[in-house]
Amino acid sequence: MNLSLIDPKLIVLVVAAIVIVAVVVLLYVRKSRSTTASLRQKFGPEYERAVLAHGSERKAEARLADREKRVEKLNIRDLDPMEHERFSKRWEDVQSRFVDSPKGAVTEADDLVSSVMMARGYPVSEFDQRAADISVDHPRVVENYRSAHEIALRVGKVQATTDDLRTAMLHYRTLFEELVQVPVIVEKKEVA
Repeated sequence: MNLSLIDPKLIVLVVAAIVIVAVVVLLYVRKSRSTTASLRQKFGPEYERAVLAHGSERKAEARLADREKRVEKLNIRDLDPMEHERFSKRWEDVQSRFVDSPKGAVTEADDLVSSVMMARGYPVSEFDQRAADISVDHPRVVENYRSAHEIALRVGKVQATTDDLRTAMLHYRTLFEELVQVPVIVEKKEVA
């Protein structure tokens, strides 16, 4: 084959097409890595849990992105000071009952966390959806929530030890504290 018969314009077009495809692939790979890194950072251990549950990073990332979109549509709000005070008082009451009635206290703690979630605007219909929704804003404590809830379910079957119940209370407290925390408002100072 004689290369002198090939039109130089065609060679330029082919090289340009190859460069364009390479750039598009490079941008896609960078975006994909950036998305993965961003989701890993945001969701922490929940990211790895999702990968295990869905079998691949791509599927897990799609599900985590779906969670974010779902929660963005919810009307999640901070508690007002009176609600904060009321829920904090209820938590103190629940916690004080643990010594005399550990099973009852764990059941109450589960109910109280659900009440706080509802007041904040999270749907509380079914537990798996609740945990998924909470994982978006509170990814570092959602596994504790799952563990505490699982222990609370065992209470009714008389399969939870006192140590299990204590662990559940600690896990509920961690999530409770995140849910009721008052946001810190930072004032911007004008630079003169």
